[in-house]
Amino acid sequence: MQQLKDNFERKFEYLRLSITDECNFKCNYCLPDGYKRSHQGEFLSHQEINHLVNAFSELGTKKVRITGGEPSLRKDFPDIIKSVASVPGIQKVATTTNGFRLQKDAQQWFDAGLDAINVSIDSLDARTFHLITGKNIFQKVMDGVSACVDAGYKQVKINSVLMKGLNDKDLDLYIDWIKTRPIQLRFIELMQTGDNAEFFDKHHLSGLWIKEKLLAEGWTQKVPLSHDGPAQIFTHDEFQGEVGLIMPYSKDFCKSCNRLRVSSTGKLHLCLFGEQGVDLRDLLVDASQKEALKHRIILALNDKKESHYLQSGNTGATPHLASIGG
Repeated sequence: MQQLKDNFERKFEYLRLSITDECNFKCNYCLPDGYKRSHQGEFLSHQEINHLVNAFSELGTKKVRITGGEPSLRKDFPDIIKSVASVPGIQKVATTTNGFRLQKDAQQWFDAGLDAINVSIDSLDARTFHLITGKNIFQKVMDGVSACVDAGYKQVKINSVLMKGLNDKDLDLYIDWIKTRPIQLRFIELMQTGDNAEFFDKHHLSGLWIKEKLLAEGWTQKVPLSHDGPAQIFTHDEFQGEVGLIMPYSKDFCKSCNRLRVSSTGKLHLCLFGEQGVDLRDLLVDASQKEALKHRIILALNDKKESHYLQSGNTGATPHLASIGG
């Protein structure tokens, strides 16, 4: 089997596949004014997705995360899950969701072949949740998380974008919450994009203080698997849950990069903060194009840079986090 490697000997076994860039939330760090549907009707079809994932699988991809926008806004989302899960070589199928449909659909997605799920919950305080997301449905989302645990997912993770003055005070509340719950909390540093410079300057907070707090309180850092994401994971003997930290501004963050991204309109992005992307869509029409598709993907990796250069203030061409799947 061919392996996807770049010029820095990084191996890529993880694909983040966006199937829509629409979202029904208005999170203040991502889409504070909601989404203008500029790509409606242009998203990758079920068949195109199947051709794409088959090619990536033959290039060594083991894990696919289906993202958005909000992926559950697509009516064929369960069919897409089933299709991706059935591709030989794909060992794990995950998704990231805002939780709007979880309470109703968690079991259906699990039955379709979804192994793991990340739910974005940026505060455990209902009022702060409403302030951040623009949606007053905190309890509905929390009930959806419980539905995921009941459905039997291998992994249930909670994503929280860490923001100074908004949810940083919730840390102890979050950690107490996972004492008796087999859930992984993931605190993600706020990242600067093309449209949030003022918000970033006001609310960015390093996750290093959380790491120092965890280590001081007896938490232990785990060794990651080859197709895990960039989170540093911490466990504690007295807690059923885990804590993950994603700190893109930390030293050597890009050294362990193992993921590639494909947007909802079929562009390969070598980095969340990369440039315009490499168009793959013309090679997704028919299964007979698979070798040419694989060749274009391999060739594109020659242009992958050593770092995202966020620490230098470079945000690339990313207008907002929903545009290529976060």
